[in-house]
Amino acid sequence: MKILIVEDEAPLRASLLEYLRHDGYVCETAENYRQAHDKIKLYQYDCVLMDLTLPDGNGLNLVRTLKADKSAAGVLILSARDGLDDKIQGLELGADDYLAKPFHLAELNARLRAILRRRQFQGQRHLAFRDLTVWPDQALVQVKEQPITLTRKEYDLLLFFLANPNRVLTKEAIAEHIWGDAADMADSFDFIYTHLKNLRKKLQDAGADNYIRTIYGLGYKLEAE
Repeated sequence: MKILIVEDEAPLRASLLEYLRHDGYVCETAENYRQAHDKIKLYQYDCVLMDLTLPDGNGLNLVRTLKADKSAAGVLILSARDGLDDKIQGLELGADDYLAKPFHLAELNARLRAILRRRQFQGQRHLAFRDLTVWPDQALVQVKEQPITLTRKEYDLLLFFLANPNRVLTKEAIAEHIWGDAADMADSFDFIYTHLKNLRKKLQDAGADNYIRTIYGLGYKLEAE
């Protein structure tokens, strides 16, 4: 899952980045309004952690931008502002949840997972797709009820496809979503083919059909039927 952390306090931003990356999220950061605005206009995220008080703007306006652009990203507001008006305004604009500073990282993670479940898995704790069952909270993948072992990137790729069934995903979109800012430094996207080849083999060796089809000249598609 890809997260954008919008936070101007460097120590907190670093703590969030380290904690969430350790938990398996692909994370990008923005330390001010301008950086955050550029990123949400250019890239797609599963969730945005949004500070309200930024040195060059109000985070609520970024929430407005996300909603005006019909972004599918969830929004978790993080702010020292604990006033009722700010909370109500943020939620009315379309934010999914609100967490006042200071907070425990474990609580933030629980709320983040709840947002992702609601948005991507209709509130379910597991995702069923043909012969597959995925338990995101445990990073557990089963084929015909038997667990299989995936690498972190293989698992992230599978989730990205499951969140976009029957959609053609380009190599560029896959690389940017799974590797974040690091994808911009890649000379080519050949490494995606290697990860996909390994993912397909593990699924098929476990008895699953070849769900992930190559659409030549365009990218890849997860076929629901």
